Amino acid sequence: MAQEAWLLDLGTRDYAEVWAWQKELVQRRARDEIPDVLMLVEHPHVITLGRRRRERGLFRVPTPPIPVYEVERGGEATYHGPGQLVGYPIVKLEGARRNLHRYLRDLEELLIQTLRDFGLPAQRRAGATGVWTRDKKIASIGIAVQRWVTYHGFALNVSPDLRFFQFISPCGFDGSIMTSLERELSRSITMAEVKEHLRMHWENCFQCQLRPVELLREVPDVKMASVSRG
Repeated sequence: MAQEAWLLDLGTRDYAEVWAWQKELVQRRARDEIPDVLMLVEHPHVITLGRRRRERGLFRVPTPPIPVYEVERGGEATYHGPGQLVGYPIVKLEGARRNLHRYLRDLEELLIQTLRDFGLPAQRRAGATGVWTRDKKIASIGIAVQRWVTYHGFALNVSPDLRFFQFISPCGFDGSIMTSLERELSRSITMAEVKEHLRMHWENCFQCQLRPVELLREVPDVKMASVSRG
């Protein structure tokens, strides 16, 4: 029987709120108080800066007109916003899965298979982390790990306003041209469709059964941590 994991579909939530929840859930997963968790969410417009952030050349504009947060994940700058499906897996890496390279490749494969369900060819790029289609980047990945429990995760462009990526310097996201599922297919795609396919591939990849839960009803003692912008 497949091991149970939790699916938290948060709809649209503020970045700082979800960031605080992640950190609380990481601590609880490390203590084995909860199973693995996949959080799915859309954020209002925001830029996050990972551990590889650079002092110069990070933005195209002196002061971006949207919030900016410095966070623990790997990578440099990225944008999150409406129409982008963000996934935050809280996964305890154990046994043969205690391998960060394997975990990153599993996340890429999850996204590649999801995109292929919609008829869109997708692939990795040597020496980089993320997913590309037709030489354009469609998904970004940046993770953090604490006590072998993962957090942060992936961002898949379903139908975001791609103009917001122009706030980020090309140095900040390896010079890739950003694209989206809707742009490449030239048709409307609902977030619900993408979530359903991603859920199926998540269960296959991580050999689990995702059970939808409500954060505040079934995990009521998750508290908001204090969060400050960078």
